[in-house]
Amino acid sequence: MASVQDLKRRIQSVRNTRKITRAMELVAAAKLRRAELRIRSLRPYAETMTELIAGVGRASSSVRLPLLEQRESVETVAVVPLTGDRGLAGAFNAQILRRAFALERGLLAEGKAVRWVAVGKKGRSTLVFRRRELAGEYLGFTDRPGYSDAQAIAHRVSELFTEGDVDRVILVYNTYVSALTQRVTEQDVLPISPDILETDEEERAADTLRGDFIFEPEPEEIMQRLLPVYVETQIYRALLESTASEQGARMTAMRNASKNAGELIDSLTLSMNRARQAEITQEILEVVAGAEALT
Repeated sequence: MASVQDLKRRIQSVRNTRKITRAMELVAAAKLRRAELRIRSLRPYAETMTELIAGVGRASSSVRLPLLEQRESVETVAVVPLTGDRGLAGAFNAQILRRAFALERGLLAEGKAVRWVAVGKKGRSTLVFRRRELAGEYLGFTDRPGYSDAQAIAHRVSELFTEGDVDRVILVYNTYVSALTQRVTEQDVLPISPDILETDEEERAADTLRGDFIFEPEPEEIMQRLLPVYVETQIYRALLESTASEQGARMTAMRNASKNAGELIDSLTLSMNRARQAEITQEILEVVAGAEALT
């Protein structure tokens, strides 16, 4: 049985750990609130971008751009897992990588090749450990991603697609639902779905009422400029979703760790009290035995 001093040292150690987990929980909660605000701010912009592309697409009789090219034979697929740069976030990183490797197995079973673009130190380290060759790596910004980070990733995957190195690009990331729930999502980024150029009858009727537009420059040139921005916006949105999910997962994990530490402290305190009581009882018995020996 452990001594009272050993139990005291363990209790103090667990208390110090609980202070750290509580501080990390508060930091994650503050970062989560900022991430939620950034997501809400981006959503109107992303929706307007989609509407703008659809409007320009309606004005163009034929749109043939590299980022819209639907290839008949998909031979190589780029998988882009969005992980974090740090751990201590529960299953956040593990479930992304688990889904990404499951996706890889499915693609390989179909006879397709897979290329990897790593985002986040955790994803990169796992891919390097498993000896996957990387077509790109982007690290050090997952706590607070900027639009320039999304631009860098979008430029790289667009380059791989337009040069024919890959025929499809898939993002794997956690969509933020709540601090307790993050949903793993697979999103096709390239080629851009032709569905964004289609509109329903109500929108066409509204365009007819508003009249015809004169585009300067030509709609095809405008579309050529808008599509890369659309890809950047989609990746930026995924980065923000991933950041919010990471902070939510870390906040929940640290809260559970603090709770477990409290329960461990209670258990160790009970054991310490029992050990102290046993020591006191032993000392009383020794005193009584000594007194009896003297009489």
